[in-house]
Amino acid sequence: MIISVWAPRAERSVEVVVGDLRTALAPGPRGRWSGEVPGLGPGVEYALSVDGGPPRPDPRSAHQPHGVHGPSRVVDHDAFAWTDAAWRGFHLPGAVLYEVHVGTFSETGTFAGAIERLDHLVALGVDAVELMPVAEFSGRRGWGYDGVDLWAPHDAYGGPDGLKRLVDACHARGLGVIVDVVYNHLGPEGNFLAGFGPYFGDQHHTNWGQAVNVDGPGSDEVRAFVVENALMWLGDVHADGLRLDAVHAITDDSARHVLEQMADAVRALEGHLRRPLWLIAESDRNDPRYVQPTALGGYGLDASWADEWHHALHAVLTGERSGYYEDFGTLAQLASALRQAWVYAGTYSAHRDRVHGRSPAGLPGGAFVVSAQNHDQIGNRAAGDRLSRLVSPGRLRIAAALLLTAPFVPMLFQGEEWGASNPFQYFTDHEDAELGATVSAGRRREFAYFGWDPADVPDPQDPETFRRSVLRWDELAERGHAELLDWHRRLIALRRARPELGTAPAGSPEVAFDEEAGWLVVRRPAPPGSGVAASAASAGGSGVASGSGVAAGGSGVASGSDVDAWPTAFGGTGGGVAVAVNLSDVERVVPVTGTVLLSSPGGLAVAPAARDVAPAGGGLVLPPEGVAIVALP
Repeated sequence: MIISVWAPRAERSVEVVVGDLRTALAPGPRGRWSGEVPGLGPGVEYALSVDGGPPRPDPRSAHQPHGVHGPSRVVDHDAFAWTDAAWRGFHLPGAVLYEVHVGTFSETGTFAGAIERLDHLVALGVDAVELMPVAEFSGRRGWGYDGVDLWAPHDAYGGPDGLKRLVDACHARGLGVIVDVVYNHLGPEGNFLAGFGPYFGDQHHTNWGQAVNVDGPGSDEVRAFVVENALMWLGDVHADGLRLDAVHAITDDSARHVLEQMADAVRALEGHLRRPLWLIAESDRNDPRYVQPTALGGYGLDASWADEWHHALHAVLTGERSGYYEDFGTLAQLASALRQAWVYAGTYSAHRDRVHGRSPAGLPGGAFVVSAQNHDQIGNRAAGDRLSRLVSPGRLRIAAALLLTAPFVPMLFQGEEWGASNPFQYFTDHEDAELGATVSAGRRREFAYFGWDPADVPDPQDPETFRRSVLRWDELAERGHAELLDWHRRLIALRRARPELGTAPAGSPEVAFDEEAGWLVVRRPAPPGSGVAASAASAGGSGVASGSGVAAGGSGVASGSDVDAWPTAFGGTGGGVAVAVNLSDVERVVPVTGTVLLSSPGGLAVAPAARDVAPAGGGLVLPPEGVAIVALP
């Protein structure tokens, strides 16, 4: 078998170590070493030695069966018996996503264990799973963001064949697969790339130290490493998309950003495979360039996480105002998020003490992935407590209703659909005891700054921290959890059934609210060409003045108190669907008339047959923490 390795830092030799046999590779142009290695083939373990140094994993190792410090194993990707030849992908803008951490999703914490739970996801109605990082990281348990062997699916989960079986099983059930990948840094343990070449550079630094070198000397090979790794997940593993972690930390001063290079390569692969492939960024910059076409100066990605949608909703539901939540907490800010995903779109942020973001005007709703909960927003809390531990059942249903009727791509986090009671905490399993102790001390120190008693902060290295985070599937049989699951299923089914509830351009929904009374109404007009009557109130796309305030334009709120405008804006002139919520602790009349499609009064999931709403002074009576989805006349 011929092997080729980029190792410009080798001064004398690069050897392939197979058992007791060492085979020297021949040097070539630009730091590449190549040669025929006797006895090397599928299933054979090997390592690389630079200048006679210790054996290290191949930078492009496809399998690390003995962890990050052990030898690599050759994998023949063509040998896997796929059964998904008929799979033609899924459509991200019309999808509901479901985020999964493989290690805690099932009792076994493996790819095989995840397969056993896929039928639950099918019954729920989601379209694709988004796997938290599965590249090899130190130890058996962890979030995956400290991966170091970026081409090797985590062996403790089941290795490359285990992941392929999971993807194959998903496709057999009509589920797409998105893989979370990390190109902004590598983990601290088992990271041997610098011994081969300039994978990292001093020209930029991130929170993790030296930045990945995508624009300095030797960066051509590093860029190829990153881009070809992305193609590996989509081609060899048959994934349908990638979630790109913290792209704002991929600093690239080149004329052509590495993300643009990746997008172009993925578009080419997409044409070859004849199925859609998706690239989703994670960024907190509120910068539309990530998702704008390359021809318009963008990076050509398909979508971006919009965490401010979460922050605006979370702050209203919980009342929390610490940390970045100090920038949120009003219904006006929630209204902005519900309309355009971002709250700060070129406006002043007190938390940052500067203007932040840029207008998303003109972007399609499918360019934003939004969530009421995700791994970051749960696990980066000191105790890893879910929203189900912070708010009432009624508010959980409100969160689900606003999420699953949003004009963006909604994403659930594992267990959210039944209000899982267990936390999702930050856990690690570093084999290096000193590193593990440093991580644990750093975690305690971080939250002590926010007033936590260090003794109350779970130790990431303690196996119990991981075990507490494993989903308890037996909860599904309990009444409260079963009712919340049914609520989510009905919401997803309604999203499918009503064209008004699909993705729509940023800024298209109308949002009326009363800050003092605590009610809010989102009106989703019928999309053009859907056959559903469109409301005249939506003409011009700038919102209407209703109740005590309506989100209007891209960055502000228009206020007024024209009660007579309620029937015109939210029922009475034709078309659309309204989502009405009462966040107060008393009964409220909200400006909606029409036919109830789905409702949850008093925190109890209720889905009666469609019935006319009895208007009360021109509106709908909602009980405390009630929510109703109404077809407007």
